[in-house]
Formats: sequence, C-alpha cells, structure tokens
Amino acid sequence: MTEKTKELPIKVGCDRGLCHQAVGRQDRQLNTYDWLADVPGNQDTTDLVEVQFKHTRKGYYHNVNNLELKKGDIVAVEASPGHDIGVVTLTGRLVKLQVKKANLKSADDIKRIYRIARPTDMDKFREAKAREHATMIESRQIAKGLGLDMKIGDVEYQGDGNKAIFYYIADERVDFRQLIKDLAAAFHVRIEMKQIGARQEAGRIGGTGPCGRELCCATWMKNFTTVSTNAARFQDISLNPQKLAGMCAKLKCCMNYEVDNYIEAGKRLPGRDIILQTMDADYHLFKSDILAGLVTYSTDKNIAANLETITAERAKEVIEMNRRGEKPESLQEDGSKKAEVKHHVDLAAGDISRFDRTKKKKKKKNNNRPNNQKKEGKGDNHAE
Repeated sequence: MTEKTKELPIKVGCDRGLCHQAVGRQDRQLNTYDWLADVPGNQDTTDLVEVQFKHTRKGYYHNVNNLELKKGDIVAVEASPGHDIGVVTLTGRLVKLQVKKANLKSADDIKRIYRIARPTDMDKFREAKAREHATMIESRQIAKGLGLDMKIGDVEYQGDGNKAIFYYIADERVDFRQLIKDLAAAFHVRIEMKQIGARQEAGRIGGTGPCGRELCCATWMKNFTTVSTNAARFQDISLNPQKLAGMCAKLKCCMNYEVDNYIEAGKRLPGRDIILQTMDADYHLFKSDILAGLVTYSTDKNIAANLETITAERAKEVIEMNRRGEKPESLQEDGSKKAEVKHHVDLAAGDISRFDRTKKKKKKKNNNRPNNQKKEGKGDNHAE
C-alpha cells in the first residue's frame, strides 16, 4: 500500500467481538457487513472485488493481477475510456452474492482492477473532483438556456478526468441531444447523462430528517421501495402531507419499517364496524392502541361520550356474548378496574410551561414593593 493510500482515514471498530475486516467502516455510504471475513481462505474463493465510487455508484471487478486487497484500499479500475478511482468495500465469496443481487447477466459488465492507486493517480483524481461543483453550476445555466425542463442535481467526474456523469431529474421525457453537444464543447470531456428520482437526489445531497438523524437514503439504504398512504392508515398516523413527506417531498421511507408489525397486531383487534351491546347502551369503536392491544369505545358514534377502554380480548368476549344473545352489565370485566391508558408525556410542553411560572413569580415580587416605588416606576416609564 502506498503512502497516499495510507492517508485515507479508516475507522475500525474491533471492540465488539467481531472481526475487524467485517466491521471496518470507510467513509462510504453503502458499506456491507462482511460476515465471512474471518473464514479461512475466504479471499481465495474468488477474484471478484466490490468497489464503490461517489455516493451510491458501485462496481464489480476482477482482480486479475492477484493484488492483496482489503476493505479501504484505493484502487485504479478499468473504465470506458481510461480508468477510474474507487475504494474497495468488499472482497471474498460474499461478492458473488452481491453480483447476483445486482443482476449482472453479461460478463462484459465486470471489468478489471489495474493497480493500487499511485500518487499520480490521486493527484488527477483530486483535480477532477475539484471541478465537479463549478461544472454542475455551469451545466445548469446551459440547460436553462436551452429551455429544458430538467434539473441537474449532481456531477461526477471519472478518476482520470476524461468523462463526466451528469445526474438529472425530470418529470417528463427530455431531448438532451443538443445539451450533450454543448456540455462536451464547454468541458471537453465525454458526457454521460443519468436520470434519477427525487429519493435518489436526496440520498446524494444528504441532510437531517425530522427524527434528528441523518437521512436513511444517505447512509445505508440501497433500494427504494414504494411507500403508500396505506402504511400511515395501518399505523394510525395522521394523514397530514407535511408530516408524512420527507426531505425529498415524497412519502417517508421509514413508514414502511414497522407497518408489518402494525398489520400483524391489528389482526388481533376487533373490527371497526362491530358494535358492542351492554344492558346500559351500545358502544362504538372510538380509537385503538394497536401495539398495546387496547380499544376505546364511545356511546356516541360521532363524538367522545362515556369512553370505556378495554383490552382486545375483553372486546372479543363481549362480541361473542352478543352473538349468543347475551348482554353484559358493562364493558369492563366483573370486579376489575378499567384498563389503564398510558398517555405520552410531551416533554417540550413541560419545558415551555416553566417559563410561564417564572414570569408569574416576578410579578408577585413587584407587587410587594411600596406604593411610592410603584409610582416612581410608572413615572419613569412614562418619561421614557
């Protein structure tokens, strides 16, 4: 490994009882946990190596020169044309599974690794990366001058600076043949256009979500699945577009994380249209706590009246009694207390209220002052 390669910061977490090759974390977005790293002979099973470039772009290459590669090594790989610079993110037999997952059917898609990056390679790489932002700004102006309904969200230069990939967003089909000619004339490189969606753009730009953590699409998400409003309905989330939308102005991907658990737990709850009959009144479903297994019933179908909170098991018992033509005295079980409902405490509200109490104390102290001091204070304020 060269001195330039050693300068790359590599954070290795070897204090968790795991092999350091597996948990070694480069500054890469799609770092894969190598659970086969400590298996003897893992490196000799295949010459395939996974290499990652800027953001979400990955590639798979043959280590034809039998280089001793490990995660974090900066390598020069074959490109069309020239070569590109990337970071090794995975080696060994697990790469075969990744290739299968990527659906690389043609052998031509798998190119070669030339060498470990040299100092001259890294100098060219840094020069190319330094041009990306200015190129993106100028390309946007060129696209605007042509009247194209598209947005160029990012530009990625190849490691040798001979090629540039322009990532753009467009709602409809765009004829950018003239744009490619103008970009090639302006930057004197080979041009490649790639269309991405709003979610991919948010992942490339990055940011912090309303949860306070870095965006999932910018840290670990590899594939984007469809998110529908049904996920919010199953979880009893308020259908507020401003709260359901993420930084990309699309529905939040995290709405799909727990929806399966909510669907499974919802199957244990009674139906919404079922009316519970007691000797006193008929009860309609008002709300339900899906994960806690609690349901709240009201004597009025439209408003909250005489609310009774019971467990789902008790509700099913009452439903079964109604089917037999029996009516219990009340929804609560005989000799038992009402089901306790745990309300969420709003910590922010508590913090805000303490400021109000402080103000009230100040007013009480002012009222204890003598009358002449009050009058002088009023006179001073009036004079001001």
